Amino acid sequence: MPHEIVVFLGPSCSRDVAEAVLRAHYMPPAARGDLTAAAAAGARIITLIDGVFFQESAVGHREVLAALASGIRVVGASSMGALRAAELDSLGMEGIGVVYRLYREGTLISDDEVALVYDPETYLPLSEPLVNIRCTLRKARDEGILTHDDAGALLSIARSLYFPDRTYPQICRVAQHSIPPAILDSFLEFTRHHAVDQKREDALAALRRTKEIADELERA
Repeated sequence: MPHEIVVFLGPSCSRDVAEAVLRAHYMPPAARGDLTAAAAAGARIITLIDGVFFQESAVGHREVLAALASGIRVVGASSMGALRAAELDSLGMEGIGVVYRLYREGTLISDDEVALVYDPETYLPLSEPLVNIRCTLRKARDEGILTHDDAGALLSIARSLYFPDRTYPQICRVAQHSIPPAILDSFLEFTRHHAVDQKREDALAALRRTKEIADELERA
């Protein structure tokens, strides 16, 4: 029996949490050709959340367009899905979430914003994607943990780090000569309990939207 709903998911959201939202055939982060294979296997909905960036060839625009042309609904969010949706929404791919909108508006440009390293067995994130750092710094600033200038300085440091090195402790270590230790300690404590995981939130929104689409197709 074909897998009618295929979701490409890795570090953006845990599989257990995702399955509680949507029953689907879950696949690892997508590489070039994976969407073509899902389409050939009978998918009616493909939800692209996570995909490879550097270690293999990334999901191609043509395979997304081919899936759309064959009548498959393609949803994108959070990571590679947000990137491709921002590029292809005018051609039928549906983008979901904040990260997608930031790319669509041109606030985010680089793939580097959503890149991270993760355990290949468990998909546990081992670094923090820059877009999450941006959102966390904004929240810390809004709640008075950081000044506008301190938040800007920490963002500049985060952007200067190679993406596997982006963690909140590492960012604060680099900042220790420019920002008072008490402020950095307060910010680190804030991140332990209140860090924003925008990629996860967007992934969950995409799964809920996928369920809506599946229900619509079922009623049609």
